[in-house]
Amino acid sequence: MKANNEKLIAVLNDLIRINYDRIEGYEKAVEEIRDFSEAEIKSIFIKMADDSRKHRTELTQAVVQLGGEPATDTTTAGDIYRVWMDVKTTFAGNDVLASLQLCEYGEDKALEAYKTALATDVTWPTDIRAMIEKERASLKSSHDRIKRYRDEYASAEKSSH
Repeated sequence: MKANNEKLIAVLNDLIRINYDRIEGYEKAVEEIRDFSEAEIKSIFIKMADDSRKHRTELTQAVVQLGGEPATDTTTAGDIYRVWMDVKTTFAGNDVLASLQLCEYGEDKALEAYKTALATDVTWPTDIRAMIEKERASLKSSHDRIKRYRDEYASAEKSSH
Protein backbone atom coordinates (compact mmCIF):
# COMPACT_ATOMS: atom_id res chain seq x y z
CA MET A 1 0.00 0.00 0.00
CA LYS A 2 2.83 2.41 0.89
CA ALA A 3 4.55 1.84 -2.46
CA ASN A 4 1.24 2.41 -4.26
CA ASN A 5 0.67 5.68 -2.39
CA GLU A 6 4.22 6.85 -3.15
CA LYS A 7 3.67 6.15 -6.84
CA LEU A 8 0.27 7.89 -6.74
CA ILE A 9 1.81 10.92 -5.04
CA ALA A 10 4.53 11.09 -7.72
CA VAL A 11 1.91 10.91 -10.50
CA LEU A 12 -0.27 13.56 -8.84
CA ASN A 13 2.75 15.82 -8.33
CA ASP A 14 3.52 15.53 -12.06
CA LEU A 15 -0.02 16.75 -12.76
CA ILE A 16 0.38 19.58 -10.24
CA ARG A 17 3.52 20.69 -12.11
CA ILE A 18 1.66 20.49 -15.45
CA ASN A 19 -1.00 22.79 -14.01
CA TYR A 20 1.68 25.21 -12.81
CA ASP A 21 2.97 25.15 -16.41
CA ARG A 22 -0.51 25.94 -17.76
CA ILE A 23 -1.00 28.80 -15.31
CA GLU A 24 2.33 30.38 -16.22
CA GLY A 25 1.79 29.75 -19.93
CA TYR A 26 -1.64 31.37 -19.99
CA GLU A 27 -0.51 34.29 -17.83
CA LYS A 28 2.33 34.83 -20.32
CA ALA A 29 -0.10 34.61 -23.25
CA VAL A 30 -2.35 37.23 -21.60
CA GLU A 31 0.66 39.56 -21.24
CA GLU A 32 1.55 39.09 -24.91
CA ILE A 33 -1.86 40.14 -26.20
CA ARG A 34 -1.85 43.92 -26.18
CA ASP A 35 -4.56 44.51 -28.77
CA PHE A 36 -7.84 45.56 -27.13
CA SER A 37 -9.80 43.85 -29.93
CA GLU A 38 -8.55 40.52 -28.59
CA ALA A 39 -10.38 40.80 -25.25
CA GLU A 40 -12.28 37.55 -25.91
CA ILE A 41 -9.06 35.56 -26.38
CA LYS A 42 -7.58 37.20 -23.29
CA SER A 43 -10.62 36.25 -21.20
CA ILE A 44 -10.36 32.63 -22.43
CA PHE A 45 -6.69 32.51 -21.43
CA ILE A 46 -7.56 33.93 -17.99
CA LYS A 47 -10.30 31.30 -17.55
CA MET A 48 -7.94 28.50 -18.50
CA ALA A 49 -5.36 29.71 -15.98
CA ASP A 50 -8.14 29.83 -13.36
CA ASP A 51 -9.20 26.27 -14.29
CA SER A 52 -5.62 25.12 -13.72
CA ARG A 53 -5.53 26.86 -10.35
CA LYS A 54 -8.64 24.86 -9.40
CA HIS A 55 -7.07 21.62 -10.69
CA ARG A 56 -3.84 22.37 -8.83
CA THR A 57 -5.80 22.89 -5.59
CA GLU A 58 -7.70 19.61 -6.03
CA LEU A 59 -4.51 17.70 -6.84
CA THR A 60 -2.70 19.27 -3.88
CA GLN A 61 -5.49 18.17 -1.55
CA ALA A 62 -5.27 14.63 -2.95
CA VAL A 63 -1.50 14.50 -2.35
CA VAL A 64 -1.99 15.68 1.24
CA GLN A 65 -4.81 13.14 1.69
CA LEU A 66 -2.36 10.41 0.64
CA GLY A 67 0.23 11.69 3.13
CA GLY A 68 2.53 13.31 0.59
CA GLU A 69 4.23 16.64 0.03
CA PRO A 70 2.63 18.54 -2.90
CA ALA A 71 4.82 19.92 -5.70
CA THR A 72 5.22 23.69 -5.73
CA ASP A 73 7.01 24.23 -9.03
CA THR A 74 6.77 23.78 -12.79
CA THR A 75 8.20 21.03 -14.98
CA THR A 76 11.55 21.38 -16.71
CA ALA A 77 9.73 20.96 -20.02
CA GLY A 78 7.42 23.81 -18.99
CA ASP A 79 10.41 26.05 -18.38
CA ILE A 80 11.72 25.21 -21.85
CA TYR A 81 8.26 25.82 -23.34
CA ARG A 82 8.07 29.30 -21.74
CA VAL A 83 11.52 30.23 -23.06
CA TRP A 84 10.40 29.13 -26.54
CA MET A 85 7.23 31.20 -26.11
CA ASP A 86 9.37 34.25 -25.23
CA VAL A 87 11.57 33.74 -28.29
CA LYS A 88 8.66 33.11 -30.67
CA THR A 89 6.63 36.12 -29.49
CA THR A 90 9.73 38.32 -29.69
CA PHE A 91 10.18 37.45 -33.36
CA ALA A 92 6.49 37.20 -34.22
CA GLY A 93 5.55 40.42 -32.42
CA ASN A 94 2.08 40.66 -30.94
CA ASP A 95 0.76 37.72 -32.89
CA VAL A 96 -2.42 36.15 -31.53
CA LEU A 97 -2.11 33.19 -33.91
CA ALA A 98 1.39 32.40 -32.59
CA SER A 99 0.08 32.56 -29.01
CA LEU A 100 -2.82 30.27 -29.89
CA GLN A 101 -0.46 27.79 -31.56
CA LEU A 102 1.77 27.75 -28.50
CA CYS A 103 -1.21 27.35 -26.19
CA GLU A 104 -2.49 24.46 -28.29
CA TYR A 105 0.94 22.83 -27.98
CA GLY A 106 0.74 23.29 -24.21
CA GLU A 107 -2.74 21.77 -24.14
CA ASP A 108 -1.47 18.77 -26.14
CA LYS A 109 1.25 18.24 -23.52
CA ALA A 110 -1.20 18.60 -20.62
CA LEU A 111 -3.61 16.07 -22.17
CA GLU A 112 -0.71 13.69 -22.78
CA ALA A 113 0.33 14.00 -19.10
CA TYR A 114 -3.19 13.22 -17.88
CA LYS A 115 -3.46 10.26 -20.26
CA THR A 116 -0.12 8.93 -19.00
CA ALA A 117 -1.21 9.44 -15.39
CA LEU A 118 -4.44 7.52 -15.91
CA ALA A 119 -2.53 4.68 -17.60
CA THR A 120 -0.06 4.37 -14.70
CA ASP A 121 -0.07 0.96 -13.07
CA VAL A 122 -1.36 1.95 -9.62
CA THR A 123 -4.47 1.28 -7.62
CA TRP A 124 -6.43 4.51 -7.80
CA PRO A 125 -8.76 5.56 -5.01
CA THR A 126 -12.13 5.94 -6.78
CA ASP A 127 -12.56 9.61 -5.82
CA ILE A 128 -9.07 10.58 -7.01
CA ARG A 129 -9.43 8.72 -10.33
CA ALA A 130 -12.81 10.41 -10.90
CA MET A 131 -11.21 13.80 -10.19
CA ILE A 132 -8.38 13.13 -12.67
CA GLU A 133 -10.86 12.03 -15.34
CA LYS A 134 -12.97 15.15 -14.75
CA GLU A 135 -9.89 17.38 -15.02
CA ARG A 136 -8.81 15.58 -18.20
CA ALA A 137 -12.26 16.20 -19.72
CA SER A 138 -11.93 19.88 -18.80
CA LEU A 139 -8.50 20.00 -20.46
CA LYS A 140 -9.89 18.31 -23.58
CA SER A 141 -12.59 20.97 -23.77
CA SER A 142 -9.95 23.71 -23.37
CA HIS A 143 -7.79 22.10 -26.04
CA ASP A 144 -10.68 21.92 -28.49
CA ARG A 145 -11.59 25.55 -27.81
CA ILE A 146 -8.01 26.75 -28.37
CA LYS A 147 -7.82 24.67 -31.57
CA ARG A 148 -11.08 26.21 -32.84
CA TYR A 149 -9.77 29.72 -32.24
CA ARG A 150 -6.41 28.86 -33.79
CA ASP A 151 -8.17 27.51 -36.89
CA GLU A 152 -10.31 30.66 -37.12
CA TYR A 153 -7.28 32.95 -36.82
CA ALA A 154 -5.29 30.88 -39.33
CA SER A 155 -8.19 31.03 -41.78
CA ALA A 156 -8.63 34.79 -41.29
CA GLU A 157 -4.90 35.34 -41.77
CA LYS A 158 -4.88 33.34 -45.03
CA SER A 159 -7.84 35.27 -46.42
CA SER A 160 -6.22 38.62 -45.57
CA HIS A 161 -3.10 37.83 -47.65
